[in-house]
Amino acid sequence: MAGDAKKLQPIIIKKIKKGGHGHHGGAWKIAYADFVTAMMAFFLLMWLLGSTTEGDKKGIADYFQSPLKVAMLGGSGSGDSSHLIRGGGQDITRTTGQVKRGDIEAKRDTVNLQALSQEQVRAEIARLEDLKKKVEKVIAESPKLAPMAAQLQLDMTRDGLRIQIADQHNRPMFASGSAVVQPYMRELLREIGTVLGSVPNHLTLEGHTDAQPFSAGERGYSNWELSADRANASRRELLAGGMAETRVLRVQGLASSTLFDAVDPNSPANRRISIIVMNREAEDRVLRTAPEVAQSIGVRPPQPEAPAASPDAVPAVGARTAASSPAASVR
Repeated sequence: MAGDAKKLQPIIIKKIKKGGHGHHGGAWKIAYADFVTAMMAFFLLMWLLGSTTEGDKKGIADYFQSPLKVAMLGGSGSGDSSHLIRGGGQDITRTTGQVKRGDIEAKRDTVNLQALSQEQVRAEIARLEDLKKKVEKVIAESPKLAPMAAQLQLDMTRDGLRIQIADQHNRPMFASGSAVVQPYMRELLREIGTVLGSVPNHLTLEGHTDAQPFSAGERGYSNWELSADRANASRRELLAGGMAETRVLRVQGLASSTLFDAVDPNSPANRRISIIVMNREAEDRVLRTAPEVAQSIGVRPPQPEAPAASPDAVPAVGARTAASSPAASVR
């Protein structure tokens, strides 16, 4: 029995705890792992800052200063860069700063008003030169009008193409002392009216006389009335040739105030009709100084920059610029 009692004794296992970790156990490992992670993030941040362009840095700063504005309107952040070029964008010549699409100047369709105006002037001069050649061709090819070529003079002036028809000793344009058109003059004016109908320019008609006054003097029917009546008679013949009535801006009689032959004031060359095919500048000058003329022909007058009239304005119909001596004469 004694032997069996010894066999049944309990077995006691003693466990000895080893010290060294204290109360925190393995928490230091977690702290060390956090430290290593933080250092890695720090060095990664420093690397990113070192490789980031100034434009990206400014974009990041702008975002944190006003994030709503950048989100709505856009900014110069890293999202603007779509290439591996320093500075981003598409401009390889720029090495600093972020280049956005908006920074690259786009092609614009601009209009150079001065160049356009000069081109219009050149086109108008070319059109008037063609008109001059056309009138000369019509006169040269007509057996009836060819003898009057010596009475016809065409030249370019600052107001446009000027067509002058002057008297000759044996071939006057009008009956003596009146505005009755001679048959050959009527045919010439109608041919010119047909040619002028092909251009859109407006006209000014001027009547001129020599310096010899009527016997009644300036108080009666004078060179002023005669020159104006002859210019108006020429206007009617141009209209009979097919020219539109609205093409005529002015009809004026200048008497002997503008002599063609100043050496001989009584020369037949001073008795003439001037048809001026006006350029755009001359038209604007007339319409600006005489808006009632523009209303009568249905044209809107240009707005003047200054209310003062041009010093180059031509005298109106019947305007008196010179007095004639009281001597008897018949034209």
